Amino acid sequence: MNPQTALEFVKRGATLLLLDVPQYTLIGIDTQTFSVGPAFKGIKMIPPGPHFVFYSSSSRDGHEFSPIIGFFIHATPSEVIVRRWDQQEERLFKLPEEEEVRYSEAVKSLEFDRHLGPYSLERYGDWKQLSNYITKSTIEHIEPIGGEITVACESEMVVNSPKTSMEEVLAEQLKSGKFSSLIDKPKRSGCYYTPIPRVIKHKGISGQELTNLNLDKTHLLESILNNDYGGDEDLLLAELQFAFVAFLIGQSLEAFLQWKTLVSLLLGCTEAPFHTRSRLFTKFIKAIYYQLKYGLQKDNTDTGVAERGALALLDESWISAGSFLHHLCKDFFSLVLEAPVVDGGLLTATRKLKTLLEGTLGWEFQQNSAVDGMCCENEFAPVVVDDPSYN
Repeated sequence: MNPQTALEFVKRGATLLLLDVPQYTLIGIDTQTFSVGPAFKGIKMIPPGPHFVFYSSSSRDGHEFSPIIGFFIHATPSEVIVRRWDQQEERLFKLPEEEEVRYSEAVKSLEFDRHLGPYSLERYGDWKQLSNYITKSTIEHIEPIGGEITVACESEMVVNSPKTSMEEVLAEQLKSGKFSSLIDKPKRSGCYYTPIPRVIKHKGISGQELTNLNLDKTHLLESILNNDYGGDEDLLLAELQFAFVAFLIGQSLEAFLQWKTLVSLLLGCTEAPFHTRSRLFTKFIKAIYYQLKYGLQKDNTDTGVAERGALALLDESWISAGSFLHHLCKDFFSLVLEAPVVDGGLLTATRKLKTLLEGTLGWEFQQNSAVDGMCCENEFAPVVVDDPSYN
């Protein structure tokens, strides 16, 4: 990039100015992480739109790290977002408005330019695929009071919620070691995720009808879409992405549980993908494809950061062959690939997700038909309807 082009990106992009952050602190934005050096004061050239900022305080030698704290922002062109490090709290805080304006003017005059690390535009595509449904409204609707998301304040939820073996291990970690000093601090409210019932209850219907409602989540999905999202499918997908980012990058257990609940809801539908919500399911499968594709990247340069926190525990359990995700995907793939009539976009997206999981994790999804329902000469092969390209 030539100097003139770089200068234009600096002026048009947003800037995250971070004052007094100690050396070795880990600072990240989206899929990028920085280790704070003596001259580091923030990040420039941030594209407008939603972003997730996160950080982890370090011991003096830079070998031990506290649980990650993260927050979402929605940057506008040329905006300057200023935070100052509090040494005692080991957290970033907002500045008074007058002080923030003064620093903003200094940034726009390029006084801090040599102390700002550039946002890697080459990696922006990964972030867009993880966040294309998230809007400013999404962030304002879901974020907790104060905006901060951290597993260190989720101990009560871990104790009170149903737990898998992986979540049991995390609960033990939260009670001891580096997390314990943080848990005793005043509890902060969690994110305002949409409540989704685990079991459908309905008065005035037979036991068989109630069983059918719980086996096929279509009725529950329709109810939630209409009552909680105003019928807007993209709002549900935005919450799915918000929860995934807070889980995978922010290491929030609360976010993992919400992501798991939303995935279970959608993959638990047997009627909606074919009759009422083919468009939603095509977008959902594409969204989860990119989530898993990014989450499973073993050569990701940020995995070293992730392994220092909750993801060291979450990593193997949520992608094991016996996980909830494997079971749900196996049933859903069978449902779509063996359907007599299926939307072409949904079929293409489902095949691509199946190939990713088989190739990356070695998962096996046995189907009834010998050729997995993909051969057009098979009498049970699905009929493709409206097959758009899917890159």
